[in-house]
Amino acid sequence: MTPQHNGVYSPALRVPDAPITLSTASVYPEKVPSAFEIAALLGYDGVEVMVSTDASSQDVNVLRRLSDYHQIPIKSIHAPCLLLTQRVWGREPWGKLVRSKEVAEALGAEVVVVHPPFRWQREYAREFVDGLARMQEETDVVFAVENMFPLKARGAEAGMYLPDWNPVDQDFPNVTLDLSHTAVSGSDPLDMASRLGDRLRHVHLADGVGITNKDEHLVPGRGNQPCGAMLETLAETGFRGHIVLEVNTRRASSRVERMEDLAEALAFARLHLAAAPHTWEVSSAGEVTRRGVR
Repeated sequence: MTPQHNGVYSPALRVPDAPITLSTASVYPEKVPSAFEIAALLGYDGVEVMVSTDASSQDVNVLRRLSDYHQIPIKSIHAPCLLLTQRVWGREPWGKLVRSKEVAEALGAEVVVVHPPFRWQREYAREFVDGLARMQEETDVVFAVENMFPLKARGAEAGMYLPDWNPVDQDFPNVTLDLSHTAVSGSDPLDMASRLGDRLRHVHLADGVGITNKDEHLVPGRGNQPCGAMLETLAETGFRGHIVLEVNTRRASSRVERMEDLAEALAFARLHLAAAPHTWEVSSAGEVTRRGVR
């Protein structure tokens, strides 16, 4: 510990071995190649590929060339689970997960992010927990189920997902926690992270206000989610998963403005991930007590 004045000591900074990566969704409406270029220029540790209608996000050979050219690793694959990607890699949901796993294996990615099934995908939902467990037994790639959110209208909530939008109470060994989604659902992400414990393997870092159903994906620090406290908690617990900046830069008026937003997001993440989470106070009698967590 490093001494400070009045008998107060701060521990050395503990930065967890957790890469900070950029989602390709963060550069939209620019294409996937731009995400690799920007991630390399700004100093991100890697890229998460959101498989979308952009053909380059679906082509393993293109992705490998982009990774090699920019010397930026692909750390995770986000399976095409959105409404807008229902026809990407076929309409059969298990086929999408198998393809995502194969691409992840081919590219050396460690994680596949997957959403829970939509309510109308009843057969898929019925087998989702057991089927995902069987797939996990066949690969070292981690399937991390992401928290989503209910739709709210006139004070009532309507669930879109089965078995639930919230994976915390479900029997999933690995979970992705998205802080823009917690804003929409009105959830406490710090409590969710605590309850998940070692099951928390992947974090989508973004912010939100959560007044409406809008999934905002703001730059961290621009909403009301405890993004800084989350990162400091991850640092304190020695988190070794991935921290992915998945932010919305669609309103950027230029590439320069987009890069400024993504540079700010990365700086926020690095700053808070390296922040000392607590100090220790030493009394005149030599008694050591923890003074608190910011």
